[in-house]
Amino acid sequence: MRGKTMLGLMLPLSLLPAGQALADDGVPSLATTIAQMPKNLPRAEGPPLDAAIAAARKAVAACAARGSKVSVLVADVVGKPVVLLSGEGAGVRSQLIAQTKANIVARFHEASGLVASRAQSDPALVAQAAADPGIGLLRGGGLPVRRGAAMIGIVAVSGGGLTGDLTLDETCARVAVADLEAPGK
Repeated sequence: MRGKTMLGLMLPLSLLPAGQALADDGVPSLATTIAQMPKNLPRAEGPPLDAAIAAARKAVAACAARGSKVSVLVADVVGKPVVLLSGEGAGVRSQLIAQTKANIVARFHEASGLVASRAQSDPALVAQAAADPGIGLLRGGGLPVRRGAAMIGIVAVSGGGLTGDLTLDETCARVAVADLEAPGK
């Protein structure tokens, strides 16, 4: 059966509604994806909203204290947003890149920077990421949130690299992860 992956679901192309074709790149439009999705599909496991907001604010503040304007995405375990905060002056591009970093963590279940490092000597991994429309380039700054060994969410930060410090996104993401992993959260 020929199909397309949409939000973790494999749907046959024959289920596309009449008049709603695939985009030029073969990926269904957002409208098509929404039309095919159950109306009340709950999000996957992820941090609670209030905790996600508080952690994202701490990461934005940590980067701002270092002179960087960033966007912070706290996501569920499949990389879908729980909250996206874009700091004052952060670029729209940083919001999109944060989503790709969350997608890397969701797909590989490890820090996006570790995947990017591994890819430096693994052309097949680079090709695999490039072929995934939700990832493209591998970048650092996305981290899993864990409770014990289980991944319970994702934090991704983008924009810090514009300061010249390519480790800043991950540094600020660690602030949010530490907050979300703290006992009682």
